[in-house]
Amino acid sequence: MPTWNSRGLRGSTLEELINATNEYYRDKNLALVQKIPTPITPTKFNPETRRIEEAFFEKDSTVDYIGVCQGIPICFDAKECSTDTFSMQNIHDHQYKFMTDFEKQGGISFLVILFTARNDLYYMPYKELKTYVDRIAEGHPKNFKYQELDDDYFLKPKGGILVPYLEGLQLDLNERDGE
Repeated sequence: MPTWNSRGLRGSTLEELINATNEYYRDKNLALVQKIPTPITPTKFNPETRRIEEAFFEKDSTVDYIGVCQGIPICFDAKECSTDTFSMQNIHDHQYKFMTDFEKQGGISFLVILFTARNDLYYMPYKELKTYVDRIAEGHPKNFKYQELDDDYFLKPKGGILVPYLEGLQLDLNERDGE
């Protein structure tokens, strides 16, 4: 029987906060964003409880969330980090490739990272993520430090919005437009 502290449940707190934020954004007609389920194939089903007891992942997932905000396609992944050093191994190649392809199609890709020890939320634009990926290819360690992050992209909950990623998105769009 799987345990509740399995690897598959990492990030579930952040995802719950984002899901509540997405409901708020939808109710206010600001954005329509949904969680993308990871495709699984059940291998053991309990007919008495009508529950899947064992399953395996069919294929690599893409990102956690995809949707549209005021006509702008967006996709993002939610990550949690318990220290001030974020391991880039948490960003899987297939996720980064999907985000890259999404950007090429005119969409906006980003990460939402919760630094749990500090209780700080960070919106990481695709451009910044790409910088960290590129520097690994140049021999840099496969991580980045909290201190390297842009102060402007830290998100503060307010007005019932638990993960105000639209504020990060607005800043991201402004920078893309050269403002």
